[in-house]
Amino acid sequence: MKFSLFIKDKVPFLICQTAVIIFTGYLLSVFDVGIFSVIFVCCIMMAVSFVPLIIEYFKKRRFYNNMYSSFENIDKKQYLVSVIENPDFADAEIMYDILNQCSKAMNDEISKYKIQSDEYREYIETWIHEVKIPISCINLMCENNKNEFSRAVSDETAKIDRYVEQALYYARCTNLEKDYSIRTLTLDREVKTVLKKYSKELISCKFVIKTEKLDYTVFSDPKWLEFILGQVVSNSIKYRKDKPVLAFSAEEDGINVVLSITDNGIGIPEKDTGRVFEKGFTGENGRKFAKSTGIGLYLCKKLCEKMHIGFEISSVEGESTTVKIIFPKDKLTMLAD
Repeated sequence: MKFSLFIKDKVPFLICQTAVIIFTGYLLSVFDVGIFSVIFVCCIMMAVSFVPLIIEYFKKRRFYNNMYSSFENIDKKQYLVSVIENPDFADAEIMYDILNQCSKAMNDEISKYKIQSDEYREYIETWIHEVKIPISCINLMCENNKNEFSRAVSDETAKIDRYVEQALYYARCTNLEKDYSIRTLTLDREVKTVLKKYSKELISCKFVIKTEKLDYTVFSDPKWLEFILGQVVSNSIKYRKDKPVLAFSAEEDGINVVLSITDNGIGIPEKDTGRVFEKGFTGENGRKFAKSTGIGLYLCKKLCEKMHIGFEISSVEGESTTVKIIFPKDKLTMLAD
């Protein structure tokens, strides 16, 4: 709290008090009181008037400085009132009471919307699980009645299934800790699982698959990792060129294991590289070459951050795109808050 701001609020009092002291001094001089006595009386009056102001200033400055400091350091600002000390002067007591009531009202409102959000997320998850049943039935019927038409239907239902899966992971990503189980995984096995899942599209597009040095053990959740790898493979399929190649390799980098996924597709324009992790951003490629939701890479980045895994992307337009997934070798890092 600035002293000038405090004095500004006390200007009327200071003017009146100064006037009283001057009048008292003048009155004493009229009654022939000695000059030293007049000065002494005026000094006493000034001390009685201004010393309490100084004490009040330091008291208020300490309280408001502490409040500002707490406000800057606390992550959730709505809990400010719970970390500041109870004031011992009237003005701040009124403000403290109002802040306390506002904080309670805000927390009640947040709780209400959180309940609504949780209910909506649970409904979406239930709906997704239910809609997967008819998708599985359609796939089963296509398997039992193989012909050109059924294969086309099966390809389209596979796309539907992946979009549904993407919606499921999007609904769950805000509560990852409830569905997150750290396990010891082998990169070779996880990559093969994802390649098998996308085998039809990869074969249809005549992809050449290369794998190298994938015999590394990492710590992650298998479901979430397979989803992330699947999104990367799906993007490579969408934005491919003639004679497509998809290469997987891994290496140790200090305290990390780095999985690199490189394709020789159309690449990402330089102006879009910094925005590919924004939710809903499709970029120039998404508008020109394939229908894109702008959710895939956003989800990958968000899920990796929650799992304390690095996720980076680099690209040369018209030549290649490389995605790096960085796994800490220390399992305790995965458990960090």
